[in-house]
Amino acid sequence: MRIATWNVNSIRARVDRVCAWLERTECDVLAIQETKCKDAQFPFDRFTELGYEVAHLGHNQWNGVAIISRVGLSGVQHDFPGQPGFADPDTPEARAIGATCNGVTVWSLYVPNGRAIDDRHYLYKLDWLARLRDHSEQLLTADPTIQVAFVGDWNIAPLDEDVWSVDYYRDKTHTSPAERAAFAALAEVGYREVTRAHTPGQFSYWDYTQLRFPRREGMRIDLAYAAPALAERVVGAAIDREERKGKGASDHAPVIIEID
Repeated sequence: MRIATWNVNSIRARVDRVCAWLERTECDVLAIQETKCKDAQFPFDRFTELGYEVAHLGHNQWNGVAIISRVGLSGVQHDFPGQPGFADPDTPEARAIGATCNGVTVWSLYVPNGRAIDDRHYLYKLDWLARLRDHSEQLLTADPTIQVAFVGDWNIAPLDEDVWSVDYYRDKTHTSPAERAAFAALAEVGYREVTRAHTPGQFSYWDYTQLRFPRREGMRIDLAYAAPALAERVVGAAIDREERKGKGASDHAPVIIEID
């Protein structure tokens, strides 16, 4: 089974590219972030015509997450337990959706950006990640054999090698010690990031500005954590850098995981 994650930066603007990519790659499950639309605006029919089922969560023109599957889609969950909101702590933004696809529970995550280290959005990001860590630990404690993956745009570059310039990001979000510690917390409770070993030295995101993509000035921020039993089944991963090329591309590339 092939599971992919892709921040598409507006599904309505890029539905043609996403559908063409699905047809070309025959991906089984695609987790999408930044759909940037309400549920009523999502182009469900384009994917059902290709034989995919769709679960989407979107409240407005910001954020938005989806799971698209051709191998079954059940047990859809909006938001993970304890997920905080930003404007209203008790009202989560559209940043997390989960569903079971062919026996694997896939969570599509769009982790808050953080904006700046002195911004309250940064504290929200750290709280969001701490709550995710708590939920992931509870799942693994309840069932050590659970088949679950948390995939998506983490808005964190976990290692120095994951950014084109350590100096450029030194006083910015995405590489701060607190963010990296929050990301590493999932590994500390037993999960494994399963893309790095198969994609050494590669990036998944390149800003639109200052010719970042042709200059190869990117970041690795699209990642996948798998529970131990599922991680043992991962036999490969790839970053489809070609999808960052051409007119109308997202600023992120799809990241694909191969599961035996």
